[in-house]
Amino acid sequence: MPPLSQITLAPPAGIDYLQNIPALCNGLQLNLKSNVTFFVGENGSGKSTLLEGIAERCGFSLRGGNRNHNANIGHRFSGYESALANHLNLTWTPRRINDGFFMRAESFFNFASYIDELALEDGRILEGYGGRSLHAQSHGESFLALFNNQFESGIYILDEPEAALSPARILAFMAVINELEQSGRSQFLIATHSPILICYPDATIFQFDEDGVSETNYVDTEHFSLTKSFLDNPKAYLRHLIGN
Repeated sequence: MPPLSQITLAPPAGIDYLQNIPALCNGLQLNLKSNVTFFVGENGSGKSTLLEGIAERCGFSLRGGNRNHNANIGHRFSGYESALANHLNLTWTPRRINDGFFMRAESFFNFASYIDELALEDGRILEGYGGRSLHAQSHGESFLALFNNQFESGIYILDEPEAALSPARILAFMAVINELEQSGRSQFLIATHSPILICYPDATIFQFDEDGVSETNYVDTEHFSLTKSFLDNPKAYLRHLIGN
């Protein structure tokens, strides 16, 4: 059983925009069975909203980072918080873990800038990120530098980490996940659109859609079936889409 074993959301009354998200408006209870859990679904289905709430309950800055970064980054982005966090209950087995990291692909630039600011005061900071400024690396390189140098033990909450990764680097990221979660020291919660990433063996997958949230397997996700169907016959799709 993973350290974070259950996520319970009470019906979030009073948060108007959530009433239009079927996956969240009536509350939910997710039982986590493995050290790697994926949230999948269309844009706006609620997966990132839930992930942010979990991250805040874990004490992470919603702009990215670990618990130590929260106090330092928080004042720079005051007012940025999850409306869902106060409605969430996290069950830990056998005890809560405090180490880990929250990463949002869309706000990674801000986090990289923050690390550069720290490095101006102490250049040794960059040793923990591959020895170079994250801005001095390509987007994909900087993501992997973070994964390889900062991920060791704890809970890792990642929102669309594949955004900057080529297919080959997604596979490299999967190897990082495997090394850490097989050691029993790490747990991953990942919101993703990647049909490659969700193939990770023995992962738990939760589908967010108009019917709510349900557990599924990767061959039954639209990510897998649509990608496979397209690759099997791209000409048919392109004829339908662009008339060629």
